[in-house]
Amino acid sequence: MFYDLVVTEEWGARLAGDRALLDRGSTAERVADILRQRITEGVFLPGTRLSEESLREALGISRNTLREAFRLLAHEGLLEHQLNRGVFVRLLSTADIRDLYAIRRILECGALRNLSTVPAEAAAEAGAAIEAAETAAARGDWGAVGTANMRFHQAIADLSGSRRVAETVRGLLAELRLVFLVVADPRQLHEPYLAGNRALYELLAAGDARAAEEALQRYFDDAEAQLLAAYAPAAG
Repeated sequence: MFYDLVVTEEWGARLAGDRALLDRGSTAERVADILRQRITEGVFLPGTRLSEESLREALGISRNTLREAFRLLAHEGLLEHQLNRGVFVRLLSTADIRDLYAIRRILECGALRNLSTVPAEAAAEAGAAIEAAETAAARGDWGAVGTANMRFHQAIADLSGSRRVAETVRGLLAELRLVFLVVADPRQLHEPYLAGNRALYELLAAGDARAAEEALQRYFDDAEAQLLAAYAPAAG
């Protein structure tokens, strides 16, 4: 399932706005930030070939800057270079999904395991993500529910107090979003976990990190199995 990037009116307008955020001295890291955001929003779907010329002209950046941004995103697992074909948004495999959940168990559950107390600020951030997800669900915006879910899990990772853990989980969640974008029914993915996220939040707000870790382990087991079942037919 590979296809070329098509420069639609909507796509062009979105990147025109991005161009305004860049200046002549913009670094590859800044360009990578913008492309990462657009990939995780679904502007560029998994399997899309990214036209170097189209992107360079749309963003008003040099070829070298764009290629370095591509390299950074490839290192993060969001893009892949295919010999004699170009640069593509990655289409993950079921083995990738299993690996993502394996490392999420290590990092997110580990963040809770080592907590003696739950900082009020961190609990509030998790609570804000829950409220955003429930509000989005009420209006049927399941893409926004997925985004809020990412915020919630990022807040859990942030409880580790480690910049490296937080950055690693941010990258893992971006990769996972590539999986969500392939599944035809985002409601099917996200609705079952609204109640589970709130239950996790309430355990954190109550300061019960141990019970929260046990609940998160069960959550990951269920989510991995459900996502694998939904993803295999959609990606095939």
